[in-house]
Amino acid sequence: MESIIIEAINKFGYLGIVFLIAIENIFPPIPSEVILTFAGFATTISNITIIGAIVSSTIGSVLGAIVLYCIGRVLDEERINKIVDSKLGKTLRLKKQDIHKTFLWFDNKGKLAVFFGRFIPIIRSLVSIPAGMAKIKIGLFLILTTIGSLIWNIILIMLGRVAGVSWKVMASHIGKYADFVWLGLLIILILGILILFLKKFKKIMFIRIKKR
Repeated sequence: MESIIIEAINKFGYLGIVFLIAIENIFPPIPSEVILTFAGFATTISNITIIGAIVSSTIGSVLGAIVLYCIGRVLDEERINKIVDSKLGKTLRLKKQDIHKTFLWFDNKGKLAVFFGRFIPIIRSLVSIPAGMAKIKIGLFLILTTIGSLIWNIILIMLGRVAGVSWKVMASHIGKYADFVWLGLLIILILGILILFLKKFKKIMFIRIKKR
């Protein structure tokens, strides 16, 4: 993956950065820290400028975010409610009132989530989907996404430039931050599954005891 990123930026310059960051936003496992720190390093050894790297990476961030936002627009509350009413929704014990509360929360606090989520690996990509589902105005979404992504990109590109030939070390340190986020999400997922399993187990035991 690292060699592909380096080759793309070396060969296509700004267009390579735009493409890579757009793809990274749509597929979170692709490491933005490698793309951006190398782009920063590239400003010291090529015709790529700091401003050019920042602008092209921010354009890529916004393009990728728009794709996920559009996916979220398709998955509106009505469609989610249909999933809740389905066999899968009943198995997962999903409730319409919980879904509605989530949409209300995102209507009130979602703007902050869209902005600050840009500084958290993985979340910076996924947050665009609920933003689309909650139908946050596209203009506001683009402004928040652009500003948040701009700050994130500036930080990583400047770190890569300062690190110079040691940009890989810098990317590795930033990657550990992303690993902690992945671990946290995995723990939350496991706990969620365990809670659902325990609730279902208790319900089964209650029914058996009641029959006796």
